[in-house]
Amino acid sequence: MSQQEALQLFESKKVRTVWDGEKEKWYFSIVDVVAVLTDNDYQGARNYWKVLKNRLTKEGNKSVTNCNQLKLTSSDGKKYKTDVADTEQLFRLIQSIPSPKAEPFKVWMSQVASDRIDQLQDPEKSIDQAMRDYKRLGYSDKWINQRLKSIEIRKDLTQEWERGGVTGQQYATLTDIITKTWSGFTTKEYKDFKGLKKENLRDNMTNKELVLNMLAELSTTEISKANNPQTISEHKKIAEQGGEIAKNARKELEAKTGQKVVTSAKASDYLLLEEAKVKNIER
Repeated sequence: MSQQEALQLFESKKVRTVWDGEKEKWYFSIVDVVAVLTDNDYQGARNYWKVLKNRLTKEGNKSVTNCNQLKLTSSDGKKYKTDVADTEQLFRLIQSIPSPKAEPFKVWMSQVASDRIDQLQDPEKSIDQAMRDYKRLGYSDKWINQRLKSIEIRKDLTQEWERGGVTGQQYATLTDIITKTWSGFTTKEYKDFKGLKKENLRDNMTNKELVLNMLAELSTTEISKANNPQTISEHKKIAEQGGEIAKNARKELEAKTGQKVVTSAKASDYLLLEEAKVKNIER
C-alpha cells in the first residue's frame, strides 16, 4: 500500500495523518484529533479516547470503533501502532465529542482533502502549504527556506539508506551517529539540552544549527553514494564521516566567532526574540 505520513496543522496544533495513495483517502490520528477538540494533552486525549471508544462499542457504534491502526511517528521519533480514522469515520466520531471546535475542524478536514488532490496535480503546492504553516507559527522567511531545504536533504539521505538496505531502528541509530558526531549530542540528548519533549528537534534548531545538520546529512549521502555501503557497519562509518565534516565546520566557525553553534535556544525563545525586534522597529 502506497502511504505517506504527514503532519497537518489545525490552529497551530499538530495532527498526524497518512495519505493512502491506492485508496486516495486520508487517515487521521484519532488521539491527535481528540486532543484538538478537547484541549487535552496527549495523555489526556488517550484516556478520553479510551473511555469514548468503550462507550461507543457498548452502544454498538461499530462504524466508528472499527477503526484501522497504522504505525505513526511519535514524539520520540519511533513508530507505534495508532488508531486512525478516515474522513467519513472521523465526521461520525466528532459528533460524539461536544466541542466548539467541531464545525471548524470539519471544514478544515474537507480543506485538507481538497488540497491533497491539488498537490497531486501540482507538487509545488505542498511546499507552499508547508511555508504557510511555518509562517503561521511565527518562523522567519529565512528560517523557513532553510527548514524546507533540510527536509529535502533528509529525504535524499533516507532514500540513499533505503537503497543501501537500511531498515527499521537502523535509521534512528545512523541519525544519532551523525548528530552526535557533529553536535556532541545524540538526538535525545540534544532535545533534553533544549528542554524539548514532544516537539520536533529540527523545528527548534537555529539557522546555524540547521545548516550544519544539513551539511552533515548531505555529506553522509554523498559519501554513501560514492562508496556504496552494503552492511550496517559500513553505513555507521560513513555516518560518522559525514558528521565529522560538519563537526570541523562547527569548530572553525566557533573559533572565528567565539560563539557556540549548538545552544539551548528553542523555537519559542528565538521566535519571541524576533517578535520583540519587530515591535521595536515599529516603534
